[in-house]
Amino acid sequence: MESILFSEYKLGEVVLKNRVVMAPMTRARAEGNIPNELMVKYYSLRADAGLIITEGVAPSPNGIGYPRVPGLFNEQQVNGWRKVTDAVHNRGGRIFAQLMHAGRIAHPANMPAGTRILAPSAVKYEGAIFTADMGKVETPVPEEMTVRDINEAIDEFVASAVLAVEAGFDGVELHGGNGYLIEQFINRTTNHRTDLYGGSIENRIRFAVTIAEKTASKIGKDKVGIRLSPYGISNGMQFYDDIDETYAELAKAMDKIGIAYIHIIDHSGAGAPPVKPLVKKLMRDNFSKTVILSGGYDLVKAEEDLTEKKGNLIAFGKPFISNPDFVNRLKNGSEIQKPDFATFYTAGTKGYLDYPVLA
Repeated sequence: MESILFSEYKLGEVVLKNRVVMAPMTRARAEGNIPNELMVKYYSLRADAGLIITEGVAPSPNGIGYPRVPGLFNEQQVNGWRKVTDAVHNRGGRIFAQLMHAGRIAHPANMPAGTRILAPSAVKYEGAIFTADMGKVETPVPEEMTVRDINEAIDEFVASAVLAVEAGFDGVELHGGNGYLIEQFINRTTNHRTDLYGGSIENRIRFAVTIAEKTASKIGKDKVGIRLSPYGISNGMQFYDDIDETYAELAKAMDKIGIAYIHIIDHSGAGAPPVKPLVKKLMRDNFSKTVILSGGYDLVKAEEDLTEKKGNLIAFGKPFISNPDFVNRLKNGSEIQKPDFATFYTAGTKGYLDYPVLA
């Protein structure tokens, strides 16, 4: 049987050489929050993927959560990212920037001076966060965002998307999962607001929908995707009664805007509860464009889900860390090297640029 995974696919206005997506993964190598030559090499080595989605990129200084997270809010960062996008394009790849505002998952030690830790409500994350200087520490109670803060954050996402296009990216992915700011609005656990951004489903998804609308209007709907993690438990997220309906309505709203894709994360392979097939079906039924599926895939499962039209593209994460030539290894049935978890978020080349490529 002919492989679907390794066939071409048209995503918006760009043609992907295969349906393999490199999932976004924090790697913490951007000293001073500026993309550098290490990152140019890292991403260019993985340009055999049909689509690369970068690690989470902060759309503003307030959006920085972890050490050495790259940003996209000034010219230095644009210039650094342009070298990355040029290198990926030179190898025939396509690349989207994932815009990720950490919200309450942050600590002043990881942030520039004068920044604020903001969230929909003043609900503290009870877990610890890693800092470069102090190791793991407690996160502070975030400031509850005013409507003005919300409008400014929306504008920051849009402005960052404009800079992404200027830097040569093929598009942007809005990170609406994993317990970061957009999901903090969606999830009742972290959103206790009683205004237009809290309470009902329509109100809780308003932040995500407004960002998607304004970003699509500014850079083009074919250049915008969103990543969502229904039933995810990352960063203190919890379940709530109308979770299925919430994601169905969110998918419907994204379809109305006409964005390029929805990227659904299922972290059950890493110990989280599985995303119910019903929720995936509801989102698929309510969204007519591309669906990217992510979470614990191998070649067999990828081909099965593509054949059954459960999604259009398949994202792989950790295998890309330790296998720069992952697509070729997958295609040829070669050994998949295991990653070194201890070097996922450390500085420098170790565990970043030293994994061998097959001859």
